[in-house]
Amino acid sequence: MKLKQIAIGGMAAMLAGIPSIAMAADAAPAVLIIAQGGLGDGSWNDTAYAGFQAGLEKTGIDGRPLESKDVVAQGEEIMRRAADGGFGLIISLEWIHGEPMQDIATDYPDHNWVILNQTREGDNIASVVFAEHEGSFLAGALAGLVTTDTSIPGINPDPVIGVIGGVKAPGIDKFIVGYIQGAEAVNPDIDVKVAYSDTFGDPSKGEQMAKAMFDQGADIVYQVAGGTGIGIIEAAKNEGHYAIGVDTDQDGMAPGHVLTSMLKRVDVAVEDIVTDYAAGNFPGGEVIDFGLAQNGVALSDMTHTKDLVPAAYLEQVEALKDDIVAGRIEVWDVSTQGYPEFFE
Repeated sequence: MKLKQIAIGGMAAMLAGIPSIAMAADAAPAVLIIAQGGLGDGSWNDTAYAGFQAGLEKTGIDGRPLESKDVVAQGEEIMRRAADGGFGLIISLEWIHGEPMQDIATDYPDHNWVILNQTREGDNIASVVFAEHEGSFLAGALAGLVTTDTSIPGINPDPVIGVIGGVKAPGIDKFIVGYIQGAEAVNPDIDVKVAYSDTFGDPSKGEQMAKAMFDQGADIVYQVAGGTGIGIIEAAKNEGHYAIGVDTDQDGMAPGHVLTSMLKRVDVAVEDIVTDYAAGNFPGGEVIDFGLAQNGVALSDMTHTKDLVPAAYLEQVEALKDDIVAGRIEVWDVSTQGYPEFFE
């Protein structure tokens, strides 16, 4: 089966590509709408696309990724054109598409729609929700423990860490608030610097912003900025400090300078959705949860840094994970609880 990528500069380009879809199985083909930052971000989009490919290969159905130069502004038109063009399963990775999808899905009741990172109502919409706040809590706790331990190379004695988000939005702040809460759980006096790059596709800007945080005393910076985060990781390597990766295992991007990565198994979620759709078991109207308890989020194996971190810190983080799963610790979820006072 040959997969083709549609690169969209305008609607004409997309429309030209749709009629040539070849059916590889009884189910109508699937489309994966790529979010801001595009393919090649080494993070959210690439991880989801890997799961999409795996699902297509497993089931034999046809499918394509779909990119747009302005996936936000063109969102409604992209989704309608996909439905009109013969795609039976339409998965969007773009958070901004949630609200229009809820309306569009009512106009296309025979199509199957998927939105990630939020809950939308509709019998033909499957909502996939990750507990990014839980995984980010663990990342923050680890950073909070490490940041004052000068026995670790690249760490200064100041209790200062940072986080850079792609945009200020609930979907991103869900990570950031969890990270802050985890850091404060192990060190109430910690200073967590927060900034937004306002882009998911500018590694140079990410590198500049991370360097500024390192200059302000941070020695660990969490990246929640897609392709922009590649620059954040590069800055950690160049400055002799640490980044924390996101979505996929980014530890190998700068071995020894990515403390850990907060894994978000969107690949598993997308593969499962494609598989269920092909089998005629699309989970329309359902909310599918992927949290610590389901291994939907986790910290990486820390292949390149585990030996640098005292075992006691890792044991403490593992104990915090157990407490979250058991319900003894409640991690704040911006997407359902709004913003906490400590984040104002």
